[in-house]
Amino acid sequence: DMTQLVLLRKQLKHVAKERGEKLSFMPFLIKAASLALTHYPILNSSLDERVENLTFKSSHNIGVAMDTANGLLVPNVKNVQNLSVFEIAQELNRMHELGLKGKLGGDDLSGGTFTLSNIGSIGGTYAIPVIVAPEVAIGALGKLQTLPRFDRDGNVVKAEIMNVSWSADHRVIDGATMARFSNMWKAYLENPASMVLDLK
Repeated sequence: DMTQLVLLRKQLKHVAKERGEKLSFMPFLIKAASLALTHYPILNSSLDERVENLTFKSSHNIGVAMDTANGLLVPNVKNVQNLSVFEIAQELNRMHELGLKGKLGGDDLSGGTFTLSNIGSIGGTYAIPVIVAPEVAIGALGKLQTLPRFDRDGNVVKAEIMNVSWSADHRVIDGATMARFSNMWKAYLENPASMVLDLK
């Protein structure tokens, strides 16, 4: 339920614009993923080709699938664990501009540790996202939909709902771990003010 995040972004959009940046939902989604990865570091690991070594990555280099002039590419925002939501927005906007011009470089495209794919940008709701090797997990973000929901008092209210689909390498990650990560990520997004408590 993205209702609270929709309100927060609405409040901050003009602040970001005054600073010269566009603020989408993606920086919040990426930052929430990084905060949750801190608690579930196995999702930010990589498995070698011989399936002998699992490497835990200290940097959260979160990839975002982009439809570019050169087709679908997955550049990544480096060291998300050290960035503010605004700094993530700056990086996404920079990579988007380069992608439109077909100028994304090797540094932007290499070193990813975890990926979020925004299928909602082209109207998608659910998907079975394909893991970007050697990463071990990926999420597909569905389109934001205004749908009826019941509040705590049983009244029907308008809510902003986004569906998410996860894929994980079961040689490394079990379903319960993926679900716990997803629930933590979801909790940050449903109550975005809670992210403030864990920001560094």
